[in-house]
Amino acid sequence: MVANRGEIAIRVFRACTELGIRTVAIYSEQDTGQMHRQKADEAYLIGRGLAPVQAYLHIPDIIKVAKENNVDAVHPGYGFLSERADFAQACQDAGVRFIGPSPEVVRKMGDKVEARAIAIAAGVPVVPGTDAPITSLHEAHEFSNTYGFPIIFKAAYGGGGRGMRVVHSYEELEENYTRAYSEALAAFGNGALFVEKFIEKPRHIEVQILGDQYGNILHLYERDCSIQRRHQKVVEIAPAAHLDPQLRTRLTSDSVKLAKQVGYENAGTVEFLVDRHGKHYFIEVNSRLQVEHTVTEEITDVDLVHAQIHVAEGRSLPDLGLRQENIRINGCAIQCRVTTEDPARSFQPDTGRIEVFRSGEGMGIRLDNASAFQGAIISPHYDSLLVKVIAHGKDHPTAATKMSRALAEFRVRGVKARHQAQPGRPHGQEAGRPEAALAAPTGPGSPSLVCVLPLACVPSSRLGGPSQTRPETSIEVSPTILL
Repeated sequence: MVANRGEIAIRVFRACTELGIRTVAIYSEQDTGQMHRQKADEAYLIGRGLAPVQAYLHIPDIIKVAKENNVDAVHPGYGFLSERADFAQACQDAGVRFIGPSPEVVRKMGDKVEARAIAIAAGVPVVPGTDAPITSLHEAHEFSNTYGFPIIFKAAYGGGGRGMRVVHSYEELEENYTRAYSEALAAFGNGALFVEKFIEKPRHIEVQILGDQYGNILHLYERDCSIQRRHQKVVEIAPAAHLDPQLRTRLTSDSVKLAKQVGYENAGTVEFLVDRHGKHYFIEVNSRLQVEHTVTEEITDVDLVHAQIHVAEGRSLPDLGLRQENIRINGCAIQCRVTTEDPARSFQPDTGRIEVFRSGEGMGIRLDNASAFQGAIISPHYDSLLVKVIAHGKDHPTAATKMSRALAEFRVRGVKARHQAQPGRPHGQEAGRPEAALAAPTGPGSPSLVCVLPLACVPSSRLGGPSQTRPETSIEVSPTILL
């Protein structure tokens, strides 16, 4: 059973079908017509009378469905309950396997303060910060006096950019402390914050790890997730472009070291910041499958969901043919997320019925989706992700060319009638990474395409300049396709 919805539920169902495993979907009252319900062998309603998101967070209903239908294992996907230790424990108590780390490891990794302490114990470098959540504005003042500005407030018990505030001066301290506390409390039910020195213009590099119950741990190299908007990843690239080989070795070695320190089992991601001097700092562990796991699969030819299921069955990594010396990088993969967002309204999610949908496909293109089809209803209740587009090529320029071509083939109409967007950095784009924007012509009745790629990944022939003409493509995408 997948305790989730949308494209990640379908991704897991497909892996189960390939392994000869029957599948069970759950769905809220608002999701009765969603594709993930149709892709499973069985589907059951949960959260009757609850708010749309709360339905997928209602552990008693999910466990009830699992027990009543003889479910052997639950995959949490990402988001929702995927990093909730109490859900992993509830599965275990019900005699259902949780496809992920043990409840204790989920708890430790979900507590950023404890995860930081574990990293320090493992000898992994961390950003200077508080050893425990702060309880007052006075403590934030003291930290600023010691380390100087800028600093950053982070939610102690959650991620995804919520409860995160950068402070550049004493004058901004009180307001940002209050806002960060309120955001963390609303998002995670706990307003606890910790403070770190803010690393300016870093690269955000993460390392994919796999572990089994026999103590075997390996890495599947890194992904560059530096292009972000409002602390949300927008483009993911594997492997990271122009990464010093010695730095890659340090990142992967520290990731494995940290995983062994905590006895990590199943799939996970160790995230780092890399400063302008090439120094890396641990920031967190995501004890689940990532949205961007696809690019790692493309360059290593390892099906991460298959591996997750087999590890949960009790098989060892060597039994699966997964040994570190056998993991090799093959080319480059880039993922972008096609979302129903309105650039004219600060990229707020848009809703409605998709009247026309034609996707970009072809050699080297993979599409992971759930709601990308003609007649689909885009709900206001959930994430605005429509489809993930993954391009794989022999190197970064080849993958970027394939991605650009695939996006130019997309036609999406009906979610929004008309929008204008200027080429360039999307609203709220995090600074610090060189990038180029490719934009299709817009005009009356023609929605817009905004594509942002790292400059190193864009072929020079596609870069716009004062003396160059934009690519002459006819894009009908509404409201935006954002890389």
